[in-house]
Amino acid sequence: MATASDRSRTAAQMKEEKKDGNEKENIWASVLSEVQLKGTNKLSPNQQVVVIGDRESGKTTLVAKLQGNVDPKKGSGLEYAYIDVRDEYRDDHTHLAVWLLDGDASHAHLLRYALTEETYSSTLLMLTVSMTTPWAMLDQLHEWASLLQDHIDKLPFSAEAIREYQHKYVRRWQEYVEPGDELETAQLRRTSRHVDGEEEGMDHLLPLPEGVLTRNLGLDIVVVVTKTDYMATLEKDLDYKEEHFDFIQQHLRKFCLQYGAALFYTSVKEDKNCDLLYKYLVHRIYGLVFPTPALVVEKDAVFIPAGWDNDKKIAILYENLQSMKPDDDYSDVINRPTTRKPAPREAELHAEDEQNFLSRLLQQLQQQQPAPVGISGAVNGSTASPTPAGTGVNSPSAGTPIRGVQVQKPVDRRSSSSAIPNQMDPIKTGITGTSEGVLANFFNSLLKKSSSTAPPAGMLQTGDRVSVSNSGAPASGNEGSPVPGSPDKLNLVSRPGEVAAELDRLAQSASSRLNPIPPVPVSTNVDNSSSEC
Repeated sequence: MATASDRSRTAAQMKEEKKDGNEKENIWASVLSEVQLKGTNKLSPNQQVVVIGDRESGKTTLVAKLQGNVDPKKGSGLEYAYIDVRDEYRDDHTHLAVWLLDGDASHAHLLRYALTEETYSSTLLMLTVSMTTPWAMLDQLHEWASLLQDHIDKLPFSAEAIREYQHKYVRRWQEYVEPGDELETAQLRRTSRHVDGEEEGMDHLLPLPEGVLTRNLGLDIVVVVTKTDYMATLEKDLDYKEEHFDFIQQHLRKFCLQYGAALFYTSVKEDKNCDLLYKYLVHRIYGLVFPTPALVVEKDAVFIPAGWDNDKKIAILYENLQSMKPDDDYSDVINRPTTRKPAPREAELHAEDEQNFLSRLLQQLQQQQPAPVGISGAVNGSTASPTPAGTGVNSPSAGTPIRGVQVQKPVDRRSSSSAIPNQMDPIKTGITGTSEGVLANFFNSLLKKSSSTAPPAGMLQTGDRVSVSNSGAPASGNEGSPVPGSPDKLNLVSRPGEVAAELDRLAQSASSRLNPIPPVPVSTNVDNSSSEC
């Protein structure tokens, strides 16, 4: 027969088992209710993001990246855009409104159209700074935060409404849970409420750490550092080291602690953390799943979620600070450079228009053309054409014009540069442009080669006679009698320089006999129809 003590023990055990069963039922009921709530809720179309920051801080490019737009358009004043948000789990989608404020502080009054009393509770604030100007980042953040505080103070809020927004954001900071620890944390909170015997609606959260939310605006804030790919340029041009970037990071994280903000390092150029930023925004605004923990390993891809950071975690960065202290003034360590090297740019080469190039080349060639020469120039120069041996200078009869002088002149190798013409007349020969210079060089090379060999048959040899006839017929080649009034037998020397001088004298004597008839200039190019060859 059971004693009274056994009966009391059995009753106590049954009571405890019933209590444990009720607790398990409550846990499963709460989980099912949360799932049901998430399944029935739709994405709100009234949510919005307000983006502010200085000019050239990458606001427009960052929003275009979140939109999936490859061709961003930059505006002025207060711009409006939207991001298409899709929830595949709920099979729902909506548009997230985005307001972009111009980087000029004089446009701060336009915030009254984006951040109003009605939209305050559904607004997420994004502050942007650029890594291209690290010395100005902290000042820019404090300046825009002050402008926001001034705008909020002007809104027609009651003191109770402000405290309600602030308390809501404090609770959200305290409820942060590391991804993967949601169920364990929920069970611990329910157990603590049951042990303490407190009501279900009471808060069971840890107090805020020191230095957290000292400037609570009641808004969800995300600080985005853009253009982190510029860190390599800072290391190369301004001699930045790891400790400089750690010093910058610890100051930014302390600022985020004061305002309860998350911190993102992004680079649109290298596509770093852009997709992660989109997922975090829809997580904070719509409550979608976000399984990514904090990222602090890569210096140019840092991610600090709101509610994760504290002073002890920031103190880990102090170990890398060798030449500076954590409490040093930001502007003393990260100072503005006096002479900043410009970013290297590849020189762009613009090809000249083909027709303009050819016209300019033609003008240069025409300016180098020599003036036409007369008979004396034809004899003295190298424009004379070769004639057979024994051929003299043609002397015209009465009323017959001079047709030209056709006497071959041996070429002296030592004076070939002055005796051989460099260019030809493009007007008579029909050669223009670059082809004229090519032909001239070709014939010059042939004449230079011929000067080193014996003159061909038919050309004047040393000791030959040159006679001038008044009737225009050539005299006999070797032993003929000289024509009256003409020079006697010419004993030409073997040196080519003296041969040229003798030819000049013959040409002058021929022209002196024909004074009544003026000499006719002869072109440097002899017409094929007048040649006696």
